[in-house]
Amino acid sequence: MFGTLVRDMRAAQSRDPAARSNLEILLCYSGVHAIMAHRIIHRLWQWKLRLLARWLSQMAKFFTNIEIHPGATIGEGFFIDHGTATVIGETSEIGDGVTLFQGVTLGGTGKECGKRHPTLEDNVTVGAHAQILGAITIGEASVVGAGAIVVDDIPPYCTVVGSKAYVVRRNGERVYDFRHDQAIRAEDPAMQQIIDRMRQLEQEISTLKAQCDTYGSAARNRANSEEQ
Repeated sequence: MFGTLVRDMRAAQSRDPAARSNLEILLCYSGVHAIMAHRIIHRLWQWKLRLLARWLSQMAKFFTNIEIHPGATIGEGFFIDHGTATVIGETSEIGDGVTLFQGVTLGGTGKECGKRHPTLEDNVTVGAHAQILGAITIGEASVVGAGAIVVDDIPPYCTVVGSKAYVVRRNGERVYDFRHDQAIRAEDPAMQQIIDRMRQLEQEISTLKAQCDTYGSAARNRANSEEQ
């Protein structure tokens, strides 16, 4: 366990440019405090000391403002940057080298039993306030953008953004032109297809209406001519 804790501290040092020393990380990083506590509490959970584990997890939550259920399985080199309001559910499974930012939720979608929380494979990064919900899998080395809501499986090596999140990068290749400085103008590709189709239908309706008006006018003129 000591070796795992050392790797967690090294993860904080390597991924946060603000980290100046191991002592600063040990004393000042709530994300490190939370994972250190969880490593111990998770052992109690595995030893069937469930009530004690839950109580200690609530104590850790009180001091760190990070809630990690004792049943969550977390790999080595895990780092929560800042960490405030982060929630990790009971059946969450987190691989090695994973990074979460503040406000992330690894939660469920209802009152299901059994596996009901996400699985994050190795080297996944999850941006601030992203919500990953349900028994889904976020593939290896994928990145979840800040504020994204993810309810479907994400393949490995993808970047996803949006609410509901969609893939913008696959295997290093951009598949949708998204930029954070243009987020207010970014559109879900599926919604854009619907909008484009609506515009096409509106144009077709306008054309048909114009044709009907033309034919109707011609018919009225012929009728007037015949009456005269």
